[in-house]
Amino acid sequence: MIMAEKESEYDSASNSNLVFDQSFKLQDQSTHPSTTANATAGRLEITCFNELVDNATFSFQIIHFPKQIYAWIGCSSTKFGDLYAAASTRPSNTVGVTSFIGGSSDNTGSGSARRLVLKTGLNIIFACNIPKNSPMLEANAEKKLMEKLISLGYVQPR
Repeated sequence: MIMAEKESEYDSASNSNLVFDQSFKLQDQSTHPSTTANATAGRLEITCFNELVDNATFSFQIIHFPKQIYAWIGCSSTKFGDLYAAASTRPSNTVGVTSFIGGSSDNTGSGSARRLVLKTGLNIIFACNIPKNSPMLEANAEKKLMEKLISLGYVQPR
């Protein structure tokens, strides 16, 4: 049986930040002997929130899998945008990035995906709808996403 736990929080800390945070935690509650002994191994956490920064509204969705994170950032729209996958490579510990939908290796999303892998230590599936040639919007969105990933405890120690 799958249980869902919902947490919701509304916070208006300052004039420049308006936060709506909604988290869902799904966990397999089976008692079957073949399931894993560690309950957190099968845990799936979904977090959605909005941020208003410098007159731009960012929408975020984070899905945390045991060894991977899916993150989506929308800027003033809920359009899906480009989709990238990024992961550390061995033995040199560099990051490889590929584009699945739209975009190319020199687009906004590929650089963000690469930096997220380096900062979190996890594989990243990253979708974004941030206007091209807007480095400040990209930096603000990535900063807010990293703040949330850290507060949720998703960043792996290096």
